Amino acid sequence: MKLSEFDFDLPERLIATRPARPRSSARLLLAQGNEITDRIVNELPDILRPGDRLVLNDTKVIPARLFGLRHRSGEAGATSARMDVTLLEPRSDGSWSALIKPLKKVRDGEVIVFSDALSAEVVGRGDGQGYLAFNLTGKDFDDALNAVGAMPLPPYIAGKRPADDADKRDYQTHWARHSGAVAAPTASLHFDGPLLDALAARGVVFTHVTLHVGAGTFLPVKVDDVRDHKMHAEWGAVTPEAATEINATKAAGHRVIPVGTTALRLIESAAKGGQVQPWAGPTDIFITPGFTFQIADGLMTNFHLPKSTLMMLVSALMGVDTIRAIYDHAITQDYRFFSYGDSSLLLPRNCGANERDLVANV
Repeated sequence: MKLSEFDFDLPERLIATRPARPRSSARLLLAQGNEITDRIVNELPDILRPGDRLVLNDTKVIPARLFGLRHRSGEAGATSARMDVTLLEPRSDGSWSALIKPLKKVRDGEVIVFSDALSAEVVGRGDGQGYLAFNLTGKDFDDALNAVGAMPLPPYIAGKRPADDADKRDYQTHWARHSGAVAAPTASLHFDGPLLDALAARGVVFTHVTLHVGAGTFLPVKVDDVRDHKMHAEWGAVTPEAATEINATKAAGHRVIPVGTTALRLIESAAKGGQVQPWAGPTDIFITPGFTFQIADGLMTNFHLPKSTLMMLVSALMGVDTIRAIYDHAITQDYRFFSYGDSSLLLPRNCGANERDLVANV
């Protein structure tokens, strides 16, 4: 497979820099096989069926973007350099890997000061990253980070405007619980309390899993043959209770629909023999056309970057030609793209039992 197969031209005007308000008022492209219908997210209770199970990623985004000063004394006297730091993930020794800009202006052993309360020593560098040991741990670290950190907006938003206080609400899901992500599971950003209540009244059920989304989700694919691409590993967990719920839904002939590619990747990582197993650990699963889905019967997801691994994932679910038609329709109809953009509900023709009921509520 060539990278060019997953490319498309996207007008700049369709890149969303703010979410819809309220969250559930975003547009929803409903794709059932080759059939495309334009809907609204808050119409999901009319689209989904009783017994459908939505799998929700309950990771919580940390305010991982930090700005600080590196101080140095030398022959030229005391000097300072402004440092832009994005935390990536904690390491086994308690330090954090981070993107530090400009990395060349900091040395091992130097301290970057972010506030009166929070600072970090550079304890190493490698692979274009720095490793930081903070002066605080536990709740003290969390409180200091929340006080000075900004939400790590994706590059295509951060390049257009800085993060602000609104992003601390907008770039967090309604059910965020377990801190550790540096990017949001963005399909979940469309849900609010009233929508969840309406879905529950419809008979739709929910299962929570955790996958801490890393900055690798934004890394470009740089190889021409996508089979040569190496995925960045992310930590996830499926509890025994979550596995039991999902397996019961499959056994009853109902549909399992992950909300977001992160939830889909996690449950497929935990799948064995057509059932989900309890899981805790890193996953670098790379889903491309030809992949056999064991658990997911569909997917709710936003619109993705050209030539991205997520474009490959949705192409694997729906088919390359079908996804191309879906994206052509989305662009023609002015859907808003990427993290703060509109959403889609992708239902392959072979998804779930009772296929004859697929369009009953459309």
